[in-house]
Parts: sequence; C-alpha cells; structure tokens
Amino acid sequence: MKITILTLFPEMFVSPLGCSIIKRALDKKILKFKTVNIRDFGIGPHKTVDDRPYGGGVGMVMRGDILDRAIQNSRLRQGFGGQAKIRERVVLLDPKGKLFNQKIARRFSRLDHLILVCGHYEGVDERVRKLVDEVISIGDYILTGGEIASLAIVDAVGRLLPGVLKKEEATQFESFTKDLLEHPQYTRPPVYRRMAVPKILLSGDHKKIDDWRKKQAMLRTKKVRPDLCST
Repeated sequence: MKITILTLFPEMFVSPLGCSIIKRALDKKILKFKTVNIRDFGIGPHKTVDDRPYGGGVGMVMRGDILDRAIQNSRLRQGFGGQAKIRERVVLLDPKGKLFNQKIARRFSRLDHLILVCGHYEGVDERVRKLVDEVISIGDYILTGGEIASLAIVDAVGRLLPGVLKKEEATQFESFTKDLLEHPQYTRPPVYRRMAVPKILLSGDHKKIDDWRKKQAMLRTKKVRPDLCST
C-alpha cells in the first residue's frame, strides 16, 4: 500500500513515522509513504497557496486550484493516473467531514493508494470538496492543520496491513472492531495496592474467560460509549 500526504509541513512527519509499528511497516516495504509539499505548486516568487476569502472574514483560505494541481500531480507521480483497476482514494482532512472510525480505517487499509490532503489556515476553498473522494474528521475539535489528523489515520491504517503486527489476530479484539470497546486487560503483579486481578482470568478456563471478556466489553461500552450500542 502507498500513502501520499499533501501538506505545507512535510517535516512534521519525519519523527512520528520513524519509530514503532509504522517504521516496521515501512522497513518491511508493506507500506510506502511519501509527503508532497503543497507549496511546490504555489503561485509567484513566494509560492503563494492561499488568499483572502470572498465576502470577507478572518484569516486566509487555501486555493482550490493549487490543491487540485497537487492532487492530480500525486496521482500521476504514483503511476495511478487513468488506471481504473487501482484502488485509490483522495481524502481531505477537515473538521466538517465524516467522523473517522475503525470501520473506515479497515476500508482504507484495503486500498492500493491513499492520498491525504491536509488543510491549513482558515480552511480550504469549498470547491475542493468536489475534487476529492471524501472528507474526513478525526473529532469534534479544531487543530491547526490536517497534519496531526493524517498521522492518526496513517497509524490506524498502517497497523491493519497484513504482516505489520506480529500477531495479526490482535487487531480482531481491539476496541471498536465489533462496535464494542475492548475488555479490561491485566498483567503482573496479581495484586497491587489492594487491587486484585479478577479470579476468572487466573482460572485457566478459556471458555469462561472469553465469556467474561465479552460481558465486560459490553458493560464498558454501555457505560462509556452508549452511542456505539445504538448503531
């Protein structure tokens, strides 16, 4: 799989992607990653990428024509232009988009190429929404730009790729995989500050342990995320 990120700040991705599970995916060549500097497609000697909003307002808006060139160039440079058999999606990161979740992460992990477009300033020209396949948000809050959101998506998607995790079955039992939060986890010591590990987990009875975990996952979900129970 290839992930291309269109951003004004390519340097933000060097350290986060150079460690842990995503580094492993890159080292194994299971995942290929590239940043494209949107400013390379800017206008004039200063490579301008934004302008004042029509109708007035605070801040600057990223130009649609600039982003369009960056998007089309990324498709062609990856060798995917005009190839209908290639599974490719262009995603704009925007707080006004659909809320990102584990189901979307799994859908993205089945792509051949994912292009993430990071907005900045006061947002992007509304017409950009017609140039991308979908608009995604990672939560109901405002970030300075789409870079942190794109990192979250890269991490969530990358760890789902076959061969990345040592125990791929681990992803089947994580929170949100079945619209449930994950069950409680315990390790040594068996007792800490008078808090003991539930006896059922020490019983060795795998059927009872599995039933206990399912029940705990349901109880936790109802308490913390009741919205998931209604889906």
